[in-house]
Amino acid sequence: MCKIVGVVGAGQMGSGIAHVFAQHAYQVLAYDISETQLERALKSIEQNLERQAKKGVVFDAGIQGILQRITITKNLEDFSSCDLVVEAATENESLKFDLFRRLDGIAKPDAILASNTSSISITRIAAVTRRPDKVIGMHFMNPVPIMQLVEVIRGIATSEETFRSIGRLVGLLGKEMAVAQDYPGFIVNRVLIPMINEAVFALYEGIASAEDIDKGMKLGTNQPMGPLQLADFIGLDTVLAICNVLHDGFKDPKYRPCPLLVKMVDAGYLGKKSGKGFYNY
Repeated sequence: MCKIVGVVGAGQMGSGIAHVFAQHAYQVLAYDISETQLERALKSIEQNLERQAKKGVVFDAGIQGILQRITITKNLEDFSSCDLVVEAATENESLKFDLFRRLDGIAKPDAILASNTSSISITRIAAVTRRPDKVIGMHFMNPVPIMQLVEVIRGIATSEETFRSIGRLVGLLGKEMAVAQDYPGFIVNRVLIPMINEAVFALYEGIASAEDIDKGMKLGTNQPMGPLQLADFIGLDTVLAICNVLHDGFKDPKYRPCPLLVKMVDAGYLGKKSGKGFYNY
């Protein structure tokens, strides 16, 4: 039975994952190499809980109790007590490999190691551990407290027991599970990222302005947010990284990243988090 959950990474996704587990009565250990980022994550979680309280999702009186279930740490060794670890670090394969090697040596033998990766192979991540049967993908959607989907990805060695445990856990978090096989991009990004990349190509080729591309997709296909605005919210560096995973994984030119996307990332125009992307923030 899962009681203590470790979350690696206190960025936007990691803080959201910590928030959701704590909100559902799990003890959470949140790890990051940056003390400033950990403090920022706690503040962000508190502000999001206050917004939820205004909407009646949580009670004001329960906010402090939720926050008290989250312990921050800069020491990965503290994860030795965790029943489940969810890695939510930067979308970088070598970084994830290093983290999973370290977590494999720290976590107790029966602990499940999950990755929130949006595109990197779970099989490859699992292969650097001595417990590939206990490694699985748990791809939460952003913003985690609001979005209902968790994409669950089985590596080639993921056991049925691990899969069933995570399936039950997703239900206990009040979310829905979509099961994907371990191929580049899984389900959501296999469909979403090429759409965003094509929208960038439309801008690059002068088909229309960013505003009109987004307006066309919002009003013409009933999407809540246009693809270029969504790319800004995801982070253009993350979009490019997933494009490259798809392109490298399938060797198909249809996944080639748009040169404009590459140039913007090179310039540090990463979207909302940098203050400038296809729009200014």
